[in-house]
Amino acid sequence: MPVAASAIYFLNLRGDVLINRLYRDDVGGNMVDAFRMHIMQTKELGTCPVRQIGGCSFLYMRISNVYIVIVVSSNANVACAFKFVCEAVALFKSYFGGAFDEDAIRNNFVLIYELLDEIMDFGYPQNLSPEILKLYITQEGVRSPFSSKPSEKPVPNATLQVTGAVGWRREGLVYKKNEVFLDIVESVNLLMSSKGSVLRCDVTGKILMKCFLSGMPDLKLGLNDKIGLEKESQLKSRPAKSGKTIELDDVTFHQCVNLTRFNSEKTVSFVPPDGEFELMKYRITEGVNLPFRVLPTIKELGRTRMEVNVKVKSVFGAKMFALGVVVKVPVPKQTAKASFQVTSGRAKYNASIDCLVWKIRKFPGQTEATMSAEVELISTMAEKKPWTRPPIQMEFQVPMFTASGLRVRFLKVWEKSGYNTVEWVRYITKAGSYEIRC
Repeated sequence: MPVAASAIYFLNLRGDVLINRLYRDDVGGNMVDAFRMHIMQTKELGTCPVRQIGGCSFLYMRISNVYIVIVVSSNANVACAFKFVCEAVALFKSYFGGAFDEDAIRNNFVLIYELLDEIMDFGYPQNLSPEILKLYITQEGVRSPFSSKPSEKPVPNATLQVTGAVGWRREGLVYKKNEVFLDIVESVNLLMSSKGSVLRCDVTGKILMKCFLSGMPDLKLGLNDKIGLEKESQLKSRPAKSGKTIELDDVTFHQCVNLTRFNSEKTVSFVPPDGEFELMKYRITEGVNLPFRVLPTIKELGRTRMEVNVKVKSVFGAKMFALGVVVKVPVPKQTAKASFQVTSGRAKYNASIDCLVWKIRKFPGQTEATMSAEVELISTMAEKKPWTRPPIQMEFQVPMFTASGLRVRFLKVWEKSGYNTVEWVRYITKAGSYEIRC
């Protein structure tokens, strides 16, 4: 639920009202007196930005020497309210030449009232994009003498942008070579027991795009997610193709994605912003393909010696390889030195983090590597506390591999001029919290 703001106040540090706007009639005009008396005069401004007084909630934030207070009488979304305040301040700064303080508010009363009517309607946030609002609120604010005059830019056609259809992209873009770069970046998180059973495993991923396209193109992205494939087979009245499908959890999209079409067709359709942006984020908890399996064996031989054997197996395809593989094996704090035998890479003892650090620059798929180490411990007369054995940690990057199995089935670009485009798709899986108990 968005924030249903009943009123918004701008106060100075003394509590005087600089400007205010009432959006609903469910609160009285003297609500600011309650804020001044119960919060400002009791010196509790720095304790919590949300306070409830007499059935109303006060959400406030200090910007420079101004307090912005939003009053709500219902259970509103607090995060949305503070996001609105931050976006509104950025909008005011764009009109005032980069300054937002008490003097800037006093010098721009009329403009602020006009903007407050546009950016919030009956307590609900509306469009706060400076680029769009400046197309039809052309009044310039009184700028601070210390702010630089912005360079004049040509005003694009506002027909589509005023409606909020594509406020993230301006018209008239032209490129000699039309290209689209799409990267699927995943982080795999794992907690595995010493016996090899998976205790916790999930994948968090994001789709990053970089678009250099002329005009106002419409892109359509197809993934091998289960819901999308089932919907496509229903629309085409034919059975879905065999192959691995995945179930995406906790999906969030960039504002450019057409959610109406996604809900009906389960395809990601969008008019992309120019340049680099994050198209979507997701999480997967089922059917995760682990890139590595680690089999550790640690034996404590008396008080002064310890044997460590670690075998790492790569599970991904033989034609792939991992880069920057690092295995950190924790050892006791009283470690004196360690000698190693490794089949690949280099290993050393790092006393600053109390770990045996094994680094492999390039790890081919469907192979295994082992590390054997003899660790000498310092003998102490004090009573030895049992070693807690922290988990082994891994770092790696596997290009052209996704732990979730997510794949791009198609990426279509349509533009009224009909130009040809070049699409580039890359995959990479990184280690998030990849831990193995020993």
